[in-house]
Amino acid sequence: MDQQPPPPTRRRARDLGIVIGRTPAGPFGAITDVPGVRVGHTTVRRDPDVRSGVTAVVPDAVGPRTPLPAGVFTGNGYGKLIGTTQLTELGALETPVLLTSTLSAFRVADALVGWMLRRPGCEETLSLNPVVGECNDGFLSDIRSRPVREEHVRAALDGASGGPVAEGCVGAGTGTVALGFKAGIGTASRTPDVGERRFTVGVLVQANFGGTLRVLGRTLTPRSLGLGPDVAAPVAETGSCMIVVATDAPLDARQLTRVARRAVFALARTGAAYSHGSGDYAVAFGTRPDPRTPVADSDLGALFESVLDGVEEAVLNSLLAATTTTGVHGRTVPALPADQLLDALAGTAAGPG
Repeated sequence: MDQQPPPPTRRRARDLGIVIGRTPAGPFGAITDVPGVRVGHTTVRRDPDVRSGVTAVVPDAVGPRTPLPAGVFTGNGYGKLIGTTQLTELGALETPVLLTSTLSAFRVADALVGWMLRRPGCEETLSLNPVVGECNDGFLSDIRSRPVREEHVRAALDGASGGPVAEGCVGAGTGTVALGFKAGIGTASRTPDVGERRFTVGVLVQANFGGTLRVLGRTLTPRSLGLGPDVAAPVAETGSCMIVVATDAPLDARQLTRVARRAVFALARTGAAYSHGSGDYAVAFGTRPDPRTPVADSDLGALFESVLDGVEEAVLNSLLAATTTTGVHGRTVPALPADQLLDALAGTAAGPG
């Protein structure tokens, strides 16, 4: 098994006093604040050139007999989001949502199907729609080796848990790069009042996209933070961001598609370029299997705002949690340094160079 211990914990956005939006976060500031949602990672690192893995977002009891309402939105379709057409057609999620490396996505989907078929209640299952997203980690990892295998997928699924979520260079984020810095997995949550009820919305991102980082309106690059020349970016075809949104609000598939759309829109706040080669997707699901009385559309504003704020924070958390990484061909991508970031936000650092 290639699974490695998680990297040292670094400070998250809120630990640094960077608070985005006005809606309170959940207790863990993570997608696992949504009741019944767990996350698992398997990190695959083999020196000197493999930096990859798989991340599983696992709603309790999801399956072909107990699907959850869901929606999907494609910002730019240069990607391999497996299961998209049935998810769009039926608005129903039948499996956990898995994230991984581009060329490993097909093995991961096969392993997810095998894992599901062995679950209680699936003994008679003859059709199943696995949902697997991917980002291209080939800038730092030997992507052609397709290092993520069935045992890694099973470990992520079986090890999924609630509570705090490991971020940065773990699981599907081990080899990803975003906005000029080492990125990875990031997560956040909000507890908006929707109508007269309070709900939780959580997001998890696999950040791997181009553009120039913006934090609280300030544009930042490695050079502007004193890290030397800006890193040569991965080629356009290796971009992408996968976003998973979960909520306990009673929403139907149409409304969850609207939620997913806002999640992709939120990337613009962080400085995303939405380039030709970027696959920008969001999958949103609700944990209430049969929302007989969905929230009124006119009451969705607070939830939409929470998604926008949550995605922005999750991307920043993915950068702050990541560590400087050297991978295939000796390429090195720097981490976003928290102290220099705070100096820049306070106006004591030089402008972008």
